[in-house]
Amino acid sequence: MGILFKTGCVLCAQNCGLVVEVENNRIIKVRADKSNPKSEGYVCRKGLNVAYHQHNADRLKYPLKKVGGKFERISWDQAIGEIADRLRNIIEQHGPRSFAYMGASTQGCHFEAAFGIRLLRGLGSQYHYGALAQEFAGAFWVIGRTYGRQYLHDQPDVKNTDVLLTFGWNGMQSHQIPQAPRQLQRLSRDPGKTLIVVDPRVSETAKLADIHLQIRPGTDALLIKALIAVILDEGWENKGYLADHTSGFDAVKSLFANFDARAAVAVCELDFDRVREVARLFATRKSSLRYDLGIFMGRHSALNSYLLVMLQAICGRICTDGGNVIHGHVMPIGSHTDERDPKVWRTSATNSFPVCGVFPPNVMPEEILSDHPDRLRAVLVSGSNPLRSYADTTAYENAFAKLDLLVTAEVAMTETAALSHYVLPSRTGYESWDGTFFPMTYPGIYFQMRRPVVEPEGEPLELGEIHLRIADRLGLIPPIPETLYTAAAADRATYARALMEYAMTEPRALKAMPFILGKTLGKALGSVHLAALWGMLQAAPKAFYKNAVRAGYPSGPALGEEIFGQILDHPEGVWVGRLDPENNFAELKTPDGKINLHIPELLGELQTIEAKREEAALTADPEFPLILMAGRHMDTNANTNMRDPAWNQGKRACTVAMHPDDATALKLNDGQRVRVTTKAGSEDIELEITGTARRGHVVIPHGFGLVYNGVKYGANVNRLTKNTHRDQFGTPLHRYVPCRVEAI
Repeated sequence: MGILFKTGCVLCAQNCGLVVEVENNRIIKVRADKSNPKSEGYVCRKGLNVAYHQHNADRLKYPLKKVGGKFERISWDQAIGEIADRLRNIIEQHGPRSFAYMGASTQGCHFEAAFGIRLLRGLGSQYHYGALAQEFAGAFWVIGRTYGRQYLHDQPDVKNTDVLLTFGWNGMQSHQIPQAPRQLQRLSRDPGKTLIVVDPRVSETAKLADIHLQIRPGTDALLIKALIAVILDEGWENKGYLADHTSGFDAVKSLFANFDARAAVAVCELDFDRVREVARLFATRKSSLRYDLGIFMGRHSALNSYLLVMLQAICGRICTDGGNVIHGHVMPIGSHTDERDPKVWRTSATNSFPVCGVFPPNVMPEEILSDHPDRLRAVLVSGSNPLRSYADTTAYENAFAKLDLLVTAEVAMTETAALSHYVLPSRTGYESWDGTFFPMTYPGIYFQMRRPVVEPEGEPLELGEIHLRIADRLGLIPPIPETLYTAAAADRATYARALMEYAMTEPRALKAMPFILGKTLGKALGSVHLAALWGMLQAAPKAFYKNAVRAGYPSGPALGEEIFGQILDHPEGVWVGRLDPENNFAELKTPDGKINLHIPELLGELQTIEAKREEAALTADPEFPLILMAGRHMDTNANTNMRDPAWNQGKRACTVAMHPDDATALKLNDGQRVRVTTKAGSEDIELEITGTARRGHVVIPHGFGLVYNGVKYGANVNRLTKNTHRDQFGTPLHRYVPCRVEAI
């Protein structure tokens, strides 16, 4: 019988609660944690298989340096010293724009970001690349314009809604909201509720739907514009809400007048009467909306997000009971970076800008391969695998080969690590203190800090510790008096006083605070991540403290310490705050406190959305007659976190799904090997013929093509995507990739 530990899943953004049994330093059993206040005993098969993530043949144990094309084991001192020296030389010769950090992108471990971003800033660079800008850049940019801050993300108040309308979201497989399958099944069973799914596929969620609009791929903007036009034409809009809680709609309303909704719906290959009924239900009942990658990574990506905000606003469904609500958070997912601010950098080659502080990964190959004097020359990849996670593997391979310095800090020998000059072993989410800041609960604000449940083998460090050591070697940390170390070893109250005194006398202290906390309190606590959590809670904004008091915590100067203690005492997670459900509008940060519906930058594109133009734009290329959906959420994939294919043994985990009519026309059979080709390249894969696919539309999951223990498993869908096939925000159009499929 092993020892039981409460922890959380690190394989998707929901981080459901787990109870793991550890014996001889190995996870031998996993079950759902019923005491977890967020997941309440829910878990999917990914979480039940975290042992395959923790224990695998590709795990890294020691620092490695590439010498003569092969890796050699070196000491931490040598690795940190050489990396710091090379970084310093590159930046001294080429300036801070030559360096980029690619991190803060894992599904379960966010605390390294405090150290990685501080290292980046300490070297004078703003180039933080990450997954947020791979999928959400356009959507979060729209949120910044309409809600006032790019990090004010909303979700459906699904427990109180009567109508849930979804676009391109397969919650039965991808989750994205707490306990998504449970919530969707509850809605489906309730005769008083209505579930509406817009998706080209007959997805697992579509099978539960009361109404399934099997939309033609690439026509989402036409459909959403038609829904808005129908609502306005019928007079179903909420005029009182528009007057009280929105601004700018009068400046865009005319773009929906005289819009031929019937013609638009016909191009979408949908029935107009069904679409009109969806418009009526959404406008006249307590409704909410959830959209996902089918919108984020489709044609007119940002415009779709803008239209969906307008759809909700004209129906009065933002910041209202049963509608879409803005969640609270312990720490925002990213900062607010308005590209109109001259202090915000743009990239040298592509003129790209960050959203939520993060630059789009799809422009990085061009930024490296450019002959611009400010091109990227050094990249630190932290807990990320761009060679499988981001568009255009071939472009990344070519670009990374040109770098003067590529360092990867990772738990396993990933495809990116294999190309690096240095590989630094990091601890997993089960060997270190760590947590995430995904803000997906309402009105309560939930947080869980996972603790180590297994001992690391070899010499891996917490990711934050790796960044700290590099920063220290670079001289980015001011001198720390011995008294601060002594205070940290005494107690946290003594340490807090000593830290305040030190910060008042050392002008560089505030900018280096994560490093100072890590070196001093981190030493006493045995974790730089845990020290960062303590510091974050002491310096939390007033809104966080107000929410904590509303949740029952005592007000006063010791509030941060009280919450820190509660987090330590509750490994299953704890409610750390509560929003005011009666005034969700207070979360808006626009100057007038209203939802701003006028975004001039998108009005030109909005005006072009009409039936004839879209039909012409959707005309198939004879060379690539099918549309590939590059990436699909399933319970058999977990991005690139699950490298050992044994967890899917006996399952058809990586196939290309095709409609029977297309297979017949191409004379293809179920189970045979086929070649999928796009403008980016080709991949060979097993064919799966299924009626859940749409005619003319094929689907390949992401997270495969991994080289595990020397053998490639599955198809790498990002070999089929061009990094230049993207929108104006850098978001790749993975849900609309022209392709052909042929027998091998």
